[in-house]
Amino acid sequence: MTENDAGGEGVRQAALIVRPTGVGQNLFERLSLQFYKLTWRTPLHSGRLKGKVPLRLITVPEDILKGDAARGQALRMGKFYHQGFEQAFSGLDYQKLALPPTMTDYIHRFGWLRDLAAATNRGDGAPIAAAIADDWLIANGMKTREPAWRVDNCAWRLLNMAAGSPLLLSSNDPVYRSRVINHFARVARHLDQSAPRAQSHFTKSLGWAGVVAASLLLPEGKARRAVGEDGLAASLQATIFPDGGVISRSPVQLIELIGLLSLLKQCYNARKEMVPAFLSDAIGRAVPALLGLTHADGGLGAWQGSAHMAAESIEALVAASEVRARPHRQALDWGYQRVSAGKSVLLLDAGPPPLARQSASGCASTLAFELSHGRQRIIVNCGGAALVGSSIPVALARGLRTTAAHSTLCINDTNSTAILQGGQLGKGVAEVGLERRDVDKATRIEASHDGYVRGYGYIHSRLLILRSDGLELRGEDTLLPKGKSKEGTPVHVRFHLGPDIEIMPTENKQTALLRMADGSNWAFAAAGGTLAVDESLWVDEEGRPHPTHQLVIGADSGKGGLTFSWQLRHLG
Repeated sequence: MTENDAGGEGVRQAALIVRPTGVGQNLFERLSLQFYKLTWRTPLHSGRLKGKVPLRLITVPEDILKGDAARGQALRMGKFYHQGFEQAFSGLDYQKLALPPTMTDYIHRFGWLRDLAAATNRGDGAPIAAAIADDWLIANGMKTREPAWRVDNCAWRLLNMAAGSPLLLSSNDPVYRSRVINHFARVARHLDQSAPRAQSHFTKSLGWAGVVAASLLLPEGKARRAVGEDGLAASLQATIFPDGGVISRSPVQLIELIGLLSLLKQCYNARKEMVPAFLSDAIGRAVPALLGLTHADGGLGAWQGSAHMAAESIEALVAASEVRARPHRQALDWGYQRVSAGKSVLLLDAGPPPLARQSASGCASTLAFELSHGRQRIIVNCGGAALVGSSIPVALARGLRTTAAHSTLCINDTNSTAILQGGQLGKGVAEVGLERRDVDKATRIEASHDGYVRGYGYIHSRLLILRSDGLELRGEDTLLPKGKSKEGTPVHVRFHLGPDIEIMPTENKQTALLRMADGSNWAFAAAGGTLAVDESLWVDEEGRPHPTHQLVIGADSGKGGLTFSWQLRHLG
């Protein structure tokens, strides 16, 4: 439900956002998928992947995605490097990669080709690429198994190998070249079978993108292209909201989708074919939704498992998409609000969490906010739950998904939406109320959620008012009784601080002076509870946690509820 009322004072927008129920795979579909995967090791599936070996690729798409030169230099030194983890080539068993999931996918997707190209020339890089690829193909090329042959990894591998083929196919060894070209054909036939069976709409979108790419890169692709484009159009419609966000609410997935679809678009361009309208439309809607989660410095905030990402990474992705757009100010389906005032940007999670089947790293973060001023992140969320690796163990990743790891209110250190033992999101926030008013002097957002009604009998309501010059943010967090409320329960409102912020002591225990890295000062004042300082952390895009602090306002709930008032003001 939405309401728009353009009054003389400003624009008032109200909405009630309900957690979707959707329909997942039924029991028959899940059993069918499991049976299909069991056939991978049988002659039946091997027969599906056999066929005519093409002589060459019809075309080579331009690789418009940005490689990482540091990771490329590591490859030149004989090792993979990804998110703080190193693995030497020598002695590596490509059949059983006992590595962090993100590193494993990095190897299986051949994303390292792009990094190698960023660090060296074709003459020096080609022998390295061929050596890695040949070892990988000997271990995995003829044996269909996960994770190497998982749908998303196959789609990325096909497109990355095609875009990196100047490095990959520079060898004069006919046996090696035949092995590479044959792998393109086998992956394409595997995706023909696997894309429509994928568990989530997001994975189906990646799989169908791989099918379409194969139809443009390999001979006799007319029939495959027709089926693939129909499948991709349908899956994108189910994956991307009308406002451009993805149904998982995960910026990590949206970034991945924009990247893969941008590469697919280059396949059409290389063939001098017209890009389908549905594909251009999907990318055109996705980019402004992603930009809606960027801060004043152009970098990404930490939402639904994503980490704090530098502006350069976002700018490179947007350039690759070839979409010029302004950030979304408000995305009700995507579930985020953005307020830009002066040099400040306020971001708010104003939607229910995603359903369990849509996100493996969904967070109980409803009504959390972040605030930046210029290049300084002031209030942040910890972030990084989706980046399980050498620096983020599974136990820490689970903690980063909790309500307490976000800048919002938390009752009795429990989550506003349950995180179940198996890692799935359970019951909790079902409805979020939202009202936004933009006026000349300030933007006022009032939002509420019902995540604590079932367990504690309270509605959490949050009021945020950002002054138009961006130099003052006032807030109020209120617990409103609904049903049988539990009095005397500990309640905390957490404000996780960004990097390099020094907390200066003051005579008033309800006030904290914050000195930023650029030398500017902000004052935080609290009322309605006791202000304390605690340790915290934030995670960068390489999956590395950095120590920081958090301001915490605490009190016990009362019969009539509870209200915390606070103010963050720029002092100069």
